[in-house]
Amino acid sequence: MNRFRAAVAALALGFIAPLLAGPVTPPTSPVTPVAEALHFLVIGDWGRHGQEGQSETAGRLAAAARKLDPAFVISTGDNFYPVGVASVDDPSWKTSFEDIYSDHALHAEWYVVLGNHDYRGNPQAEIDYSKISRRWQLPARYYTKTVDIGDKADAQAQFFFIDTSPMIEDYQQHPDKYAVADQDVAAQLRWLEEALKKSTARWKIVIGHHPVYTVGKRKKAAGGGIQKELEKALVPLFEKYRVQAYIAGHEHDLQVIRRPGGTVTYLVSGAGSETRPLGVPDAKDGRLFAVASAGFMAFALTPTALNVELVDAENRVPYAITLKP
Repeated sequence: MNRFRAAVAALALGFIAPLLAGPVTPPTSPVTPVAEALHFLVIGDWGRHGQEGQSETAGRLAAAARKLDPAFVISTGDNFYPVGVASVDDPSWKTSFEDIYSDHALHAEWYVVLGNHDYRGNPQAEIDYSKISRRWQLPARYYTKTVDIGDKADAQAQFFFIDTSPMIEDYQQHPDKYAVADQDVAAQLRWLEEALKKSTARWKIVIGHHPVYTVGKRKKAAGGGIQKELEKALVPLFEKYRVQAYIAGHEHDLQVIRRPGGTVTYLVSGAGSETRPLGVPDAKDGRLFAVASAGFMAFALTPTALNVELVDAENRVPYAITLKP
């Protein structure tokens, strides 16, 4: 009997041990370090308690972090599925964040925006968690961060983190589902324009949850791949104040878009866990690349270039692009 119990215990440990070990990190990553660059990683739509590919993607993210030593990680929102968190003590903090992104290389600061699923819970709790976590950085629903990337006075990059859910009309019409009704969209847009206007940074990069343009599953629902409210509110500001890139999530895939006649590159990194199909290609949708694969993006920023590499579920870089200031 004792021998039988020992055998059962050993068998159980064989099943449980991989779960206790956390995400498996590949021995290497396909990303390319750039000398003297500011490296950062971007991932979105991830919080599924390690399921739906989250743990595997986290392992590849950790491998990239070990190779690049990123200054920080950016989350494009939908941090916790399906209904955000209830408080700073919600178990999801442990099961979807702390235990999943546990690799030492990922213990840089995480700069975060809120997604629509975060608004189905208690978004204030995600702000409050910043006060008790060393790496979770969400000081307000919208905020900026400026970093030096060179010796010259203008060799800076300024990141503008915005809160897009209150801008979506459908969410405003369903306050019982999304807690956005008390948010002042006009005030946020005034803040964003003033911040962009005052900025002297060489690089201006805006991060939000919802894409302005998409070639993903929501293409038809978004009116031909355009989130009309965001196009009307944000694109004129991006063009006027020379924003080089807008980074979003929401779509569960990886996209690079540059609309005909526009100057802004639109990046979608929302493939931190579950993925969804892409929309039907359209010659006018502006896609440079899109793939329905779990993954993230790795960035290398210098005063003269922003290198972007997409890392997919096969731990490959299927597409890379270099932006100029």
